[in-house]
Amino acid sequence: MSGAACSIFVSLLGTPNRRHVSASIALVRTFALGCSFSPTSHRTTSYASRASIADAPTSISSSASNGYPKYTRLLPCPLENGPPRVEHLVVTETSRVLDYICKVLDLPQLFVADLIHFGAVYYALVCPKPPPTATPEQIRLFKEVTAPSVLKKRSSLKGKTVREAQKTFRITHVNEFVESGTYLRVHVHPKRFPRCYEIDWKSRIIAVTESYVVLDKPAGTSVGGTTDNIEESCATFTSRALGLSEPLKTTHQIDNCTEGCVVLARTKEYCSVFHGKIREKKVKKLYLALTTSPLPLGIVTHYMRPVNIAPRLVSKDFVEGWYLCQLEVLDCKEVSWPSALAEEQYSVDNCGWPSRQVAYECKINLLTSRTHQIRTQLAACSAPIVGDSMYIPAVMAEKSNPELNPFVE
Repeated sequence: MSGAACSIFVSLLGTPNRRHVSASIALVRTFALGCSFSPTSHRTTSYASRASIADAPTSISSSASNGYPKYTRLLPCPLENGPPRVEHLVVTETSRVLDYICKVLDLPQLFVADLIHFGAVYYALVCPKPPPTATPEQIRLFKEVTAPSVLKKRSSLKGKTVREAQKTFRITHVNEFVESGTYLRVHVHPKRFPRCYEIDWKSRIIAVTESYVVLDKPAGTSVGGTTDNIEESCATFTSRALGLSEPLKTTHQIDNCTEGCVVLARTKEYCSVFHGKIREKKVKKLYLALTTSPLPLGIVTHYMRPVNIAPRLVSKDFVEGWYLCQLEVLDCKEVSWPSALAEEQYSVDNCGWPSRQVAYECKINLLTSRTHQIRTQLAACSAPIVGDSMYIPAVMAEKSNPELNPFVE
């Protein structure tokens, strides 16, 4: 990748058990549905000075009398994710962060230590503003701990604006101390990736150099982790497979349910180099998508609403402040719809799509990089990806009621 340009071949959805190689990067054409597509879970959070009422229990262990599960350790990894539980706390006494969370949330030390190791605990020196749904008591607490007379007494805030002090950071060690007035956010039920423990990671490594590693990313995994789980990621497991003393760093992302090539940097310097190549349009990203309907060849343009919530919303017309989304359909050929055996093997949900005799294998050049861009744009073209349970239902609803398209304004 030292030349003027490079190509990344990523398989979004294709046909199984065929491999093509271009330069040092392989294109793996397999179903990218090791995990099923599903809508983002609704997340209900609370805001209090101690344990707050959160979403619901998850199947971590046997049920406890307080309605939450009996927490022990984050490992072994559960096969399914439970409902999210996020706790928002205001520290009332200076303490070691591990001890404080254990005391306030009534959680065992080993479990909280696991949460910190997974990157599921955050802090800010000053509480952020409560959401509009906050209760009068929560608003009262916020005003109390952020009163100017209170903030002036905190030496840790010297030289910082309130906005700067409200910025959140990960807690990285169990022995870190938090002072009174500090805000804590604890993701008690981090999103899990059981697929990480099923993979022979060494067999997925395509190239290793002094600057970077090229990985054939398996479907059902995260490239660099999520907000609440940086442990179960391609970067972490690949680093361990190679026995590296310094963890690999992400240079770009592809969706969790996507399978294909990713470049992981071995140094911060190469991260900057690779990002420069992306900015200069020297990186070409090619995808294979198995779609439910044919697509015309050429460039497809939409504008995506700048809201970080799935499913994404796009418009065919320019909207001020919305992100430009462009992809180029290079090829589109008719293929057989996945067999019942393939659907079962790769957990493909046909979502009740009415015509399942043929599908279409489309080669796509991604010209801009937005989250869910290909999935959203193809859905907006009435050609969603086979098995995409987040976007297919919306397309089917639009077909039954053409006046209402949930993805195009």
